[in-house]
Amino acid sequence: MSHFFYLARCSNGSLYSGSCSDINAREKRHNEGKGAKYTRTFRPVKIIYSESFCTQTEAMRRESQVKAWSKIKKERLVVGKHPTKD
Repeated sequence: MSHFFYLARCSNGSLYSGSCSDINAREKRHNEGKGAKYTRTFRPVKIIYSESFCTQTEAMRRESQVKAWSKIKKERLVVGKHPTKD
């Protein structure tokens, strides 16, 4: 089973970082108001980026790493540019 790290765009333009085992189900839960407390306030959300991992631990480790980044760095990741290069 794959596990995912993802970035979701909220209705206010912010990015939410998370991890899950089913991207489609997770987006649906967020939009039903059953996801994270933060995303309940800024629905609808759209998952705009994801990475696949073999274990939940790896996905959660990546989530923690990216969560600490600035919004600019996250936006660069979303568009496929390495966030630490110009």
